[in-house]
Amino acid sequence: MMYKYYKIFFIFLLFLSVILTKGIAEEVLTWQDCIREAAQNHPDLISAQENVKQQKADKAITASELYPQIDSNLDASTAGTSVTDTTTGSTTRTRTDSYTYGVSGTQLIFGGFKKISNVKAALENIKAAQQNYRITSSQVRLNLRTAFINLLKAQELIRVVEDIVKIRKGSLELINLRYESGLEHRGALLTAEANISEANFELAQAKREVSLAQGQLSKEMGRKEFKPMWVKGDFTVCDVAKDKPDLEVLAQNNPSLLQAFAKKNAALFDVKSVYADFTPQLSGEAGANRTSSSWPPRNNNYYLGLSLTLPIFEGGLRLAQVSKAKAVYNQAEANARGTWDDVVANLEETWVALQNAAETVEVRRKLLNAAEERSRIAEAEYSAGSITFDNWIIIQNNLVTAKKTYLNSQAYALLAEAAWIQAKGEILEDAK
Repeated sequence: MMYKYYKIFFIFLLFLSVILTKGIAEEVLTWQDCIREAAQNHPDLISAQENVKQQKADKAITASELYPQIDSNLDASTAGTSVTDTTTGSTTRTRTDSYTYGVSGTQLIFGGFKKISNVKAALENIKAAQQNYRITSSQVRLNLRTAFINLLKAQELIRVVEDIVKIRKGSLELINLRYESGLEHRGALLTAEANISEANFELAQAKREVSLAQGQLSKEMGRKEFKPMWVKGDFTVCDVAKDKPDLEVLAQNNPSLLQAFAKKNAALFDVKSVYADFTPQLSGEAGANRTSSSWPPRNNNYYLGLSLTLPIFEGGLRLAQVSKAKAVYNQAEANARGTWDDVVANLEETWVALQNAAETVEVRRKLLNAAEERSRIAEAEYSAGSITFDNWIIIQNNLVTAKKTYLNSQAYALLAEAAWIQAKGEILEDAK
């Protein structure tokens, strides 16, 4: 009886493990599922977000120098002396205690607007960091979309190759019958056997490609552990952009360009900050404390004053700093100009590629339809002996090639669309 219960329990566990394994293996993700997971887990996005936080903290640190700097102090000390009379040999000891507490503060009154320029430069650095996040998000979107398309293509390729295997099997059966009847030569039979062997190899290869594509998509979603998955989608291109948009208008909102402008503006404020070092710096100082030889201190002291500093000679330090700051600004300006050219050129290139890819899909679809119809006709003609094996196998090979080429053109069109979207600077959060 106990054995019977163990057997039932074992069968239950086996059934449960099969169900769980099947559930894991059949995880199906939509494009939106991939977007949500990548937006939350991708390490590049997390790094870019932390960089924005750092720049905001740097700005707060810089801005703090514009406000009064107030310190408090508390001191307690004791000192002792020992004096020995050389005549009598007696020693006299004395002790002095000192206690002090108070507050002191300084306030910059005028510094040639150096601090203000530093704050404005920090604000521009924040903008640059925010645009860097958009650049990162746009690249993550492109990589994620590419991985999604590659898995979608790999899944569809299995179906296409399975159709090719059926075609090759049917051909082999027909040729084998004709060969056994003496109507076909041995070379045709060997060719048919080689073709089905090749189709079976391509099917096994396609299944391995699915595993590879799954791993890449898992990485782009920011997953820490690999889990088998399938994706759900089609090969429809949504953002065709048949009517060519104004590329220069699109370029103005590109994050790469906006980041370059922010860096240029930050460099300009850095130049102003360095020039401010040549002006006098005026600060106000104030303080109050109590001090005495016993606790609590009873004697009040205070001070109030102004401090003016002006550099006279530092061995050419400030001139060198100005020269460097100007060079950094000139470099940033040149980079901004170059970035503008690159963005516009990339928009032009990706738009042309998208149009070519979208039109190619339609052409390949028509060629596939023609190849399928021609193959049906040729099979009937070959069965009736109206055409030779050599002519028939060429028509069949054209059908096989047309199936693969059509799938490749569909996938390439989606990749071209993804590249066009990335060239426009759209980010992961904008993905649909």
